[in-house]
Amino acid sequence: MQPQPIHFNQVTFLKSAPTLGFSPPDKGIEIAFVGRSNAGKSSALNAIVSQSHLARKSKTPGRTQLMNYFEIDAERRLVDLPGYGFANVPDRTRKQIQVILNTYLSERLCLYGVVLMMDIRHPLTKNDVTLLDFIASVDKPVHILLTKCDKISRSLANQTLSQVKDKLSSTQGTVTLQTFSALKNIGIEQAQEVLTNWFQF
Repeated sequence: MQPQPIHFNQVTFLKSAPTLGFSPPDKGIEIAFVGRSNAGKSSALNAIVSQSHLARKSKTPGRTQLMNYFEIDAERRLVDLPGYGFANVPDRTRKQIQVILNTYLSERLCLYGVVLMMDIRHPLTKNDVTLLDFIASVDKPVHILLTKCDKISRSLANQTLSQVKDKLSSTQGTVTLQTFSALKNIGIEQAQEVLTNWFQF
């Protein structure tokens, strides 16, 4: 029996959770969205599901400190993880976010893959590389969205894409990447195709 096509515009908010203990049952398939604060994570998620207000966009980077779960159907979920790497948050908050990320990525059994957002103007920060190494250690595939590509020329965007590919060529684990713009609707279908393949493996 062939799996049913995913209707991204039917995604609904399920719940927020500060820890795995408050999360939905660990079954089915989850795909996590993660990225540096200010990388446009919530905007990217909203664009992919064709809903402008599903994931809340904060004007204060680093504010979200919860795992936000969104349901596609009874067996498929998207998870918006807290943003990392924002300097103007207390050390205690930064450490809490790190614990949430590490715990979710290493212990959530139903996690299938991770969509990692990077601002195309500032890719592969130290925190990004550290996170990529961690995800590789738990053997999950990563799809990178080089966000905000509308902020630079197409030629520079393609050049940056090639440079990041080269730098990641020796990276452990499965890593794919693309350019993306939530504002200009660039790369949405490509991202949806990746999610559909992951959910229907």
